[in-house]
Amino acid sequence: MHLRWRCRRPFGLFRDEEGFTTVGMALALLITLSLVFTTAQVYRVTSASADVQDVADAAALAAENQVAEFMIVVRACDAVVLTLSLTSIVVTGLGVAALCTPVTAPASEALLKAGRDVAKARDSFAEKAAEGLNRLQKALPFLAAASAAHVASANNGGPMNASYVALAVLAPAEGEPIEVGGMEGAHALADRAEAESEDIKRAGEQAEQAAEEANACKERAFRRDCGDEPGYCMSERARTLAGLSGGDNPRFNSVDAWSFSVPLERARAYYVKRLAVEAPQGSSTEERARSALRLRFYRFATAELGRGYVHETEDSFDALFPHLPKNTDEMRATALYTEVAYPVTEGEGGPVMHAWSGCPAAAGATGMGSIAQMEQGGYSTCSECGFTASSMGKVAAASTSIDNGFEYHYEAVAQAADEYEQARAKLDPLARKVKEKAGGLFDECLDLLRQVSSKRIDAAPPGRYGAVVLVANTSAAPTSTGFASGFVHEAGSLGARAAVSAATLLDEGSDEGKNVLNSLLDGLKDKGGAVTGALGVVLDCWSGLLSAYLEGQDAIGRVLEGAVDALPFASASGLGSWAASAFQKAVAALGLEPAKLGALKPVLVNSAHVAGADDTAFSARFLAVKAQAVAHPLASTDLFSSVVTSAEAAAIEGIASLDGTVEIASVQLFGDGGPEIPLTIALPQAARDAAADLVSSAADAVRSVYAQVTGVRTWE
Repeated sequence: MHLRWRCRRPFGLFRDEEGFTTVGMALALLITLSLVFTTAQVYRVTSASADVQDVADAAALAAENQVAEFMIVVRACDAVVLTLSLTSIVVTGLGVAALCTPVTAPASEALLKAGRDVAKARDSFAEKAAEGLNRLQKALPFLAAASAAHVASANNGGPMNASYVALAVLAPAEGEPIEVGGMEGAHALADRAEAESEDIKRAGEQAEQAAEEANACKERAFRRDCGDEPGYCMSERARTLAGLSGGDNPRFNSVDAWSFSVPLERARAYYVKRLAVEAPQGSSTEERARSALRLRFYRFATAELGRGYVHETEDSFDALFPHLPKNTDEMRATALYTEVAYPVTEGEGGPVMHAWSGCPAAAGATGMGSIAQMEQGGYSTCSECGFTASSMGKVAAASTSIDNGFEYHYEAVAQAADEYEQARAKLDPLARKVKEKAGGLFDECLDLLRQVSSKRIDAAPPGRYGAVVLVANTSAAPTSTGFASGFVHEAGSLGARAAVSAATLLDEGSDEGKNVLNSLLDGLKDKGGAVTGALGVVLDCWSGLLSAYLEGQDAIGRVLEGAVDALPFASASGLGSWAASAFQKAVAALGLEPAKLGALKPVLVNSAHVAGADDTAFSARFLAVKAQAVAHPLASTDLFSSVVTSAEAAAIEGIASLDGTVEIASVQLFGDGGPEIPLTIALPQAARDAAADLVSSAADAVRSVYAQVTGVRTWE
């Protein structure tokens, strides 16, 4: 029955009720294959057309990279200018500091001259660097165009037999002139330092002599006070004779930690203790009389030392060490001689004066008198105590005359204090003179450091906003190239394809800027390594400042510390250490900020952003054309031809002055005989290989794109 149904239908043999007909299946497959190959061909054509955009992006990055490289050179030149400025001032300041001591004074002349030479080298380098950088930035449009063209041509060939041309335009096309001021202040500072040098040097020498005398006095006093322990000295005698200990009897191991106030306080404590513990050493009247006189002497000594003082600062010394009498004659010049403290009785031969009221013969005393009255009135001598003027005079005589007595060492300290004060009276005015003159010069150094820290090399080069690149693939390849197929009809060839791209610069943490300085440092070490002495200090300063350029103030402090350590600033007067410290403090007040030496990295951006940041005629024209292209894409076939000519003119300027390398400037320290370190920039290979008509050829090729599209060559 089923078979009969098929026979009744004419097309029953070609279809059934459960599937597709055989013809339908074939048609479906053919259509599907045609769509697949058509889609693939469309993708192929689209990809071939889109390749020009990738090339344009790469060319834009290459063009803007030339600006990035230029900025590295600018920052390297800035490093040289700034560090030479700082080195000149630092070396001049070191020269001033060296004037302050006789030991370092011979190096001052070389340092002051070196400071002036470095300032001249800095000015020479800055002038040449400004000229070289201006020359190089004029060539940047050409370098950018050459790099873009090189990258574009490197993508020629391939499956579609591409032939790329590119024209890079920097925005803006011109840079601002680079100018660097001179260091007039450095030369004036050197003049003033040299004018003051003889006065500072002479005062420093005289101060050193006075300081040596003063230090000898202080050393002698220190030893007599406690430095000779465990031998006889004030501290040992105070401990042995009075049992003085602890804070009342301190001991110092170094004169540097000791001062004259120490023996004065020790003596005060000693006599207070002796007064408190004094007792007769026997029961005889003579011994009891000597004890009474010792009490009076200790009481007198306590009062005398109470008048003493020590006022000492870094710049002055004023002290009073009362001298205690060591014999009868000296006693007569003290209050012991005129003190009315001795009982007087009437004897057969006239009035009699007694050593103290406890004398057996002093009972019934009618009054009190002094030793002066006794000598002037012809008093009789007491038969019991035997008191006379010499009795009091002898109290301190023994302990003052031999080294086992406390007064012997105290008197030595008191005499040393007097001599120390006299030496300081000569030293302090000389030291003040040195500090005033040198300190004034250090203040000028600080003012000049502040000035030069703002005289930096900065640049606003062509392309600082970015680069716009116009790229065209002028190869007219058949659409089926590399993908021939019978499913798609040959539809002619792909015409010229064009694209626009843009790039700008972005800060990037990179060592590329440091590498430039490292190469400069290598040259400095190679050519300046044989320099020694004061000039070696100069080179070390500059080398240190260069190597630590990124660290700002901390780097200057470390470099200055190293330079100070290289000179023997230690001196008896302390003026060398003061000068070094004062200058370091002056520099520390500068507050220099770290420099920026990181590399700049080109990144792709919308071309409207680059052109929009620029106010030149090219950018304005480019934005207008781009806006027209967006609004009327089919009518904007002159996208390139309307802006190429102005780009061409900007790019070819400065080409004639270029060769394989550009010497920006050279550093020549210490005049013609010193080491010379050049800063030379090698041009990129693309620029070295490019012919002088590179830019014009690229512009002609880009303009020809319009003719290929419209069949009309635009005359501009």
